[in-house]
Amino acid sequence: MDFKQIQELIKIVNKSNIGELSIEENDFKITIKQKEETVQMVAAAPAYAPAPAYTPPAVSAAPPAAAPAAAKADNLITIKSPMIGTFYRKASPDKPSLIEIGDDVSVGKVVCIIEAMKLFNEIESEVSGKIVKVLVEDASPVEYDQPLFLVEPA
Repeated sequence: MDFKQIQELIKIVNKSNIGELSIEENDFKITIKQKEETVQMVAAAPAYAPAPAYTPPAVSAAPPAAAPAAAKADNLITIKSPMIGTFYRKASPDKPSLIEIGDDVSVGKVVCIIEAMKLFNEIESEVSGKIVKVLVEDASPVEYDQPLFLVEPA
């Protein structure tokens, strides 16, 4: 089964009131579940292992001050991923990061981009405050409800 066939199956499930669809062919299995207007896709990999994707070396940032962060860890608010996809801190590779540690955010401010199925979704903050920590590396995959940022409320 190729990617286009999987996309067609997702579209069919979205347009219908089918709750779950499972298909098995030889060593390939796919399950598509629909829940509250969202589609989850779980696919078992074929018996052979694909070549690993290139991942750029991580850039280490200066370590944050541990004492103040530990003292205020109780009141931090987490900004979580609203979807599955690839997390990006920049709107495009040649632009600066949308948000840095220490930046102030307000409700509605774009804090990152999550790419899902070739669509780039701007993720907006739902809280006002100061970014204390970025929990995800740039260009890494994220899951639904995965913590992305820690915010000290204003």
